[in-house]
Amino acid sequence: MKLKDLLREVTPTRMAGPGEADITGVCYDSRKAAPGCLFVAVRGFRSDGHAYIPAALEQGAAALLVEEMPGDLPEHVTCVQVDDTRAALARVAAAWYGHPERELKLIGVTGTNGKTTVTHLVRHILEKNGRKCGLIGTNGVYFGDVCRESARTTPESLELYGLLREMADSGCTCAAMEVSSHSLALQRVLGLRFAAAAFTNLTQDHLDFHGDMEHYYRTKALLFDRCDTAVINLDDSWGQRLTEEKTCPRITLSARRDEADLVAKNIRLQPDGIQAVVVRDCDIARLRLGIPGMFSVYNALTAAGCCLALGLSLEQVCAALADAPGIKGRAEIVPTGRDFTVMIDYSHTPDSMENILRTVRGYARGRVVGLFGAGGDRDHAKRPIMGRVGAEGCDLCVVTSDNPRSEDPEAIIRDILSGMDSKARPKVIPDRREAIAWAVKNARKDDIIVLMGKGQETYQEVKGQKLHLDEREEVARALEQL
Repeated sequence: MKLKDLLREVTPTRMAGPGEADITGVCYDSRKAAPGCLFVAVRGFRSDGHAYIPAALEQGAAALLVEEMPGDLPEHVTCVQVDDTRAALARVAAAWYGHPERELKLIGVTGTNGKTTVTHLVRHILEKNGRKCGLIGTNGVYFGDVCRESARTTPESLELYGLLREMADSGCTCAAMEVSSHSLALQRVLGLRFAAAAFTNLTQDHLDFHGDMEHYYRTKALLFDRCDTAVINLDDSWGQRLTEEKTCPRITLSARRDEADLVAKNIRLQPDGIQAVVVRDCDIARLRLGIPGMFSVYNALTAAGCCLALGLSLEQVCAALADAPGIKGRAEIVPTGRDFTVMIDYSHTPDSMENILRTVRGYARGRVVGLFGAGGDRDHAKRPIMGRVGAEGCDLCVVTSDNPRSEDPEAIIRDILSGMDSKARPKVIPDRREAIAWAVKNARKDDIIVLMGKGQETYQEVKGQKLHLDEREEVARALEQL
């Protein structure tokens, strides 16, 4: 592709070199540079892509996209300066992959909790109704028979547009994706227009990146400037504000407010799922979803709203939800063959912990045993709150490590313990494997052990390394030793 065609939607502030070039590829990682490629110098949290320009040139890069012009460029290399290379990368990626976003109905889901479940439910509903749908999110990338791991909730724009191209080429007509606040702030979804954009809720998380809840909210709200229809949870205070501030067409949902467009009534919370009657204007349908918890009511309503925005009927949506499968790492029951239960859940914020513990408490006949930690190099302020929520929601807390990353696991644990009442008496075991083994070994009849924080993850991040840790394997190993 010609460089000028790649840059058609990019506004350069300065250009040096021949200006004409046949581009063989696009990259922002110098290790992936190849002869004839365009190298985009992106500033990251730990490193600056501009420092790797010499390496990219050594690999044969024919053109550079930069924020700062380098000195002593080879004569055959074109260098294009822009104000924001992240934004430019998204524009270039869209052009390089032939604008796949124009061939798909995109459904974007944002919010602190529920994004993964909602996108999986949306995909299930659409495919049950004959619409081939791709999925991009925390649990992975799915389309057709393809299933891949994902490095982050929302990929960098170059990878994201590449995935959308694969989905469109495979016959997908829709793509559901989790849209993280980081991806909105860092321009990863720039250029995408969403047929439906959903807001699940907003609770404390990622304040290490956003600073405060106001900035966190405003970043999330950016998604609703680029959608045809907004689907908003009216029972969340931030959702109410979003409804007041955004002017796009919307479908509001609620389990408490009759003025919402989509209302759940006669809600029945059961150990194996939820049932309700869903009302939209004059339409009424029975909802059944085999995932327990009040949060499942909201997730189902949100997914329903997204699919209604794409033209499905309420009856079609609810019929599809009735046989929706469970989602890995979300209230996932691990088979034990014993007289106690082990559940794995991704809950890693105070609100999500409170939700899952309240759900389990609603049907537990024995003790609720909560095992959890907190992520390193992330929002410190939520750690004592998680400690308080754990102490209040559990009969027994096992405090351990999550992904400590570069931090001292015991320092993280001290932060968690600082939020607990002196009467809590948690069991502290920093090694997560040992903690799981202890919880299983000391389980009593009818106990429910809730392993919180890791969910679908099969690794633990420690000192820059991803070490294998699958909680399902650890539970099985602990059961063998009983």
